[in-house]
Order: sequence, then C-alpha cells, then structure tokens
Amino acid sequence: MTSTFPDISISTDRLVLRPFEEADVPALTEMMNDELTAAWTAQPQPYTTEAAREWATRRAGAVRTEGRGIAFAVTEFLTQRLVGTIALDHTDWRVLSTEAAYVTAPWARGEGYACESVLAVAQWLFRDQKFERVELRTAAGNTAAQQVAQKVGCISEGVLRNAWIARSRTEDGSWTDIRTDLIVWSLLPEDLDGVPGRMADANGFAYPEWS
Repeated sequence: MTSTFPDISISTDRLVLRPFEEADVPALTEMMNDELTAAWTAQPQPYTTEAAREWATRRAGAVRTEGRGIAFAVTEFLTQRLVGTIALDHTDWRVLSTEAAYVTAPWARGEGYACESVLAVAQWLFRDQKFERVELRTAAGNTAAQQVAQKVGCISEGVLRNAWIARSRTEDGSWTDIRTDLIVWSLLPEDLDGVPGRMADANGFAYPEWS
C-alpha cells in the first residue's frame, strides 16, 4: 500500500523548508536557468516560466500526494528568499528508503545551505518518519554535490557506470549531452550519531539543525 509523507514545513535557524507556492515562480525560473543547474540536472532548457509554474502549483505537490516523496522550497528565514530546492523521490515504503536531490541558487552557494537542508530533512526522516536510508547520486564531474554529500556524513558506496546524461555548452551556445558516471552515496541513522547542532522545528516537532 502506498504511503505519503505529511504536508509539513521544517525550519532551522537560517532556513524554512516549505511546500512550493506560486510566488516562487520567478525565483525558481531564474535558478533553474543557471548554467551549473542546467549542466547537472535533467530539467528542460531553457527553463520557462510556464515550467516553473507547473512545478510550483501542481507537480511538486504531486510528488507527495502520489507517494513518491516530498518536495521542499528552501527559503531564508529572515528574507523569505528562495535559496534552493530539496526533493525526496523514488521512495520505497517497505524498505524505508528514499533518494534526495538538491539545487542551490547561484547567489546562495558557499553558505552551507545545501548541507543544512539535507541534514534537516535527513534528521526528520530518521527520527519522525523512522526511515532507514537516504540515498544521493552525484554525477562524476559534479564536485560541489560530492562535497555536500561528504560534509553531511554520507558514505560513498560505488559507481553506476555511464548511468547519467549531463549537459555542456557548445561553441555556438547550445547544449550537448555528455554521458557520465554516477557516484552513489548513502546516509543511515547511525551516520548522524554525535553530530552537534541546535534545534530546528517541523510543525511543532524538534529536530537538530546544523550550519
């Protein structure tokens, strides 16, 4: 039987992870048209305002209601500005395992927001949802995503050879597909044992927060 995650928001000292809203469309459009985002995601390019609206108003919510996972808009607590996204997908409710993917806006990179949001979601999954495994997959050339996986305590489990298609700019400015390997990372509840942190809140429930 398919299960679903609760419709929640998770907050930390710096961030609020919440459901997407139509007001996110302009910032989401800009973020998804960034060169690095385009290179390492499978989103269509150019990423149109219509695609952003479809995601924010329908598709993001369907990830949860259809039992596949849950998608969060990651925003700054003080400014409410969209700093990125984090989504859980390919959830196996019997094994209690799910796959996490994240994107950070160009202006917000280097602030530790990706690490903070991944850890907040993982702690919520492990403590409240009783999950046993979070998996991340990073393209072989995506060093920034690999650094996030390492910093949050993920263990590298191996390589899926020739398993992903990245994109690269050509001389005429168009995109070309490049086949690449995927590195598989995992995070288990015990991997977070002893990680220091303050407290975050998810609709009244307390979880550690990292920065």
